[in-house]
Amino acid sequence: MPSTANSPQADRDRLRHSFRIVTSFAALLWLIKIAEAVFQLELVRFGVYPLQPGGLIGILTGPLIHGSWSHLFANTLPTIILGTALFYGYPRSAIPLLAAVYLGSGLGVWLFAREAYHIGASGLTFGVMFFLFVIGALRWDKRAIVISMIVFFLYGSMIWGVFPSQPGISFESHFFGAVIGVVMAIVLKNHDPAPVEKKYSWEEETVEDTTEPGDE
Repeated sequence: MPSTANSPQADRDRLRHSFRIVTSFAALLWLIKIAEAVFQLELVRFGVYPLQPGGLIGILTGPLIHGSWSHLFANTLPTIILGTALFYGYPRSAIPLLAAVYLGSGLGVWLFAREAYHIGASGLTFGVMFFLFVIGALRWDKRAIVISMIVFFLYGSMIWGVFPSQPGISFESHFFGAVIGVVMAIVLKNHDPAPVEKKYSWEEETVEDTTEPGDE
């Protein structure tokens, strides 16, 4: 029997599809790192370097490059979990959001960040995390609330990453990703339709016929 748009089977199919999309992107990040190690490349020079014309290419390439295996590993799991939640909960908003965070955070770093090469996908993960949390508070339907609560429970501590901490961490990428995520949550608040609320039999109200004989 074909599954309807709001059936449990359709939900599972959408979740699997979301997971495949995001794991494909994560696999690309690992392939780039493996190629860098095997061919002894120095890809850090393709990161965002503020206010230098040559550093503009990093807006496109910087999120794909990681300085170490531990850096890549630290970004992989949040990328998969947050990305899957995004595509599952907000399939129509996912691409506009990711495009805005990807390009916008890179441009913000290029304009305002410290003079250094800024690399890594953490700007994306911060943008998605803040988007999921804020849009859940704005929409307030059951699915949005559940996703928002799960995201905050797992990654709420990421909020502190928008402030300067360790010298080698690009808090600027985190900051601009977060800001754009919040803005896009407001802009895309109603871009995805709310899920159909299930109506249970005990919720149905009945109206008794109170018409007295002879009233007609």
